[in-house]
Amino acid sequence: MIKSGGESMAEKKPGAGTAKLLQGDPGERLLLMGNEAIARGALEAGVRVVAGYPGTPSSEIVERLAEVQRQRGLYVEWSANEKVALEVAAAGSFAGLRSLAVMKQVGVNVASDFLLHLAACGTRGGMVLASCEDPGALSSTNEGESRFYAKYMELPLIEPGDFQEAREMTRWAFELSEQLGGVVMLRSVTRLSHASGDVVLGELPGDDAPRAVYRCDGPPLDPLTGPVVTLPNTVLPQHVQTHERLRRAAEIFESSRFNTYDGPDRPELLIVTSSVCTLYCREAIHLLGVGGRVGLLKLGTTWPLPVRMVESHLAGAGAVLVVEEVLPFLEDNLKVVALDCAARIGVKTIHGKRDGSLPAVGELNPDRVADALEQLLGVVREPVPTQYTTRAAEVAAAGAPLRSMNFCPGCPHRASFWLLNRALKLDHRGGFVCGDIGCYTMAAYPAGYQTAKTVHAMGSGAGLASGFGKLGQFGLDQPVLAVCGDSTFFHAVLPALANAVHNRSPITLVILDNSGTAMTGFQTHPGLAVGAGGEPLPAIDIGAVCSGLGARVRHADPFDAAGTLTTLLEAIEDADGVNVVILRQACALCPEKKGRKAFAVRVREAACVGQDCGCDRLCTRVFRCPGLTWDAATGTARIDEALCTGCGFCAGICPAGAIEKGEAAA
Repeated sequence: MIKSGGESMAEKKPGAGTAKLLQGDPGERLLLMGNEAIARGALEAGVRVVAGYPGTPSSEIVERLAEVQRQRGLYVEWSANEKVALEVAAAGSFAGLRSLAVMKQVGVNVASDFLLHLAACGTRGGMVLASCEDPGALSSTNEGESRFYAKYMELPLIEPGDFQEAREMTRWAFELSEQLGGVVMLRSVTRLSHASGDVVLGELPGDDAPRAVYRCDGPPLDPLTGPVVTLPNTVLPQHVQTHERLRRAAEIFESSRFNTYDGPDRPELLIVTSSVCTLYCREAIHLLGVGGRVGLLKLGTTWPLPVRMVESHLAGAGAVLVVEEVLPFLEDNLKVVALDCAARIGVKTIHGKRDGSLPAVGELNPDRVADALEQLLGVVREPVPTQYTTRAAEVAAAGAPLRSMNFCPGCPHRASFWLLNRALKLDHRGGFVCGDIGCYTMAAYPAGYQTAKTVHAMGSGAGLASGFGKLGQFGLDQPVLAVCGDSTFFHAVLPALANAVHNRSPITLVILDNSGTAMTGFQTHPGLAVGAGGEPLPAIDIGAVCSGLGARVRHADPFDAAGTLTTLLEAIEDADGVNVVILRQACALCPEKKGRKAFAVRVREAACVGQDCGCDRLCTRVFRCPGLTWDAATGTARIDEALCTGCGFCAGICPAGAIEKGEAAA
């Protein structure tokens, strides 16, 4: 099941971020993305082991550290999934090294099983779990939060409020972890991770790496020398240790410099906020000119709350507004503190998500915070000048055309779903496709011909298909298919595939192998012959793995329309157990394809029937590749040479044969 050699990622080299992350002397100012600031803070802390799974908006942290792993003596990997990443990082910590696990918010769900045990047993070398979250679901299928895991699993949570704090708090997080003997969660959000700001650099440590030693010869439950286990007879004493870590964290947080206050001694309204919402609040206060009436308490340590510090600010406040993204995590915890100290400071009215002062879905911004302040303070903002809004509407009306979500020009997934859709129609039995997470999630939209009929978590397409496939005894006679990508296959599909094979579920799993974790930037995975930093590694053959599990495996190239359609129909018609079809074609944006065209594609205008019966703009209205455009002046389709990648697939779908592919220019 091991293969080696020329995978699409094998020539990956460290990029320009290498010099950027290491340049500058202590005290110098550097423009850094939030994720780069986190990576720099980890370097300054002396991190040695870094593991993660790519997911927007977290990916750049691992990427930047991978670029400098040789210079700084790090071990960096893209793990098969987030649970494994957390375990790899924990191994480094157990051996006395500072370690970092990185993931997006849904990845914490995947890692949560081990995280619960890790929170109980504690750590040795400083260990940080960086969770980068996506309020508003800008690049996600949900806007779930990981903050609640910190409370549920009883571990400290810290949240940087700007780019400087992203560096400083990350560095401090490793020190805090070693003080407490447990993992520390560092939370970022999209608008911090992917924006940029000035960061004053700290000092990088020397190059000498500590020697890794896993002490496991001491007495049980000894945090430094004993075996690291969670067993039935260790649960209660470890839970006591967990509570002691939280107690000490709360005491440390009382005097943390990352908790700050700006405003009058006795504000009419106290805003309590954290993370990037700090910037929104500052701007809203400035816009309304209410700095003399409003106090701003920014909390960098959001679990456990620094109770005495919070109480001192609540005592002098008239009312309170909690500003956070997305759910009322901070608000609810603050209300508990307010209730506990009500006898000393009086009853406080706390506004936020619960009373509708702020929305409990989507991102916040300065305008939304200002709207809440207007209502609570009875002030009115000066409206935007009428001429501005009028002109903005005119520009919008005459501006760029509306663009729906779409696959990139030359994307092999477009061809794959075109053929899947065609195969199911030819089969005539009402078959359906269980979708998954990745670029190919767009298969649920017109871009993918609405082929995917379920879309949930990574790997859920295969798991749901395994279940649907066993419903024949209840009368389900529709063919059941699932799709996944090559990275997702290793991340979460393997257990579902094993389940389907073992239970003889008659399904077809279509693996869309585009040779990389394309959606998040071509990060590597176990199916590629290269590691996170470009080092050669053995690649695991997906087809051999599927065969080894007992599935029947077929291969096809999605740009070979006739051959792939035949392969799909054969697999769908084979109802005896699990069939796997691997559609392999590299992503159109991968480095080795960039700037190269497989074919020169053109439209013969004389043959194009355009909107006439029998076509009705099939290529531009239905197939929808951005490389094909409609020329209203001539009433024909045409090729956009700037966008067309020369895959040539459209030549096979034109009913009139008006699209031709020829030899590409050298």
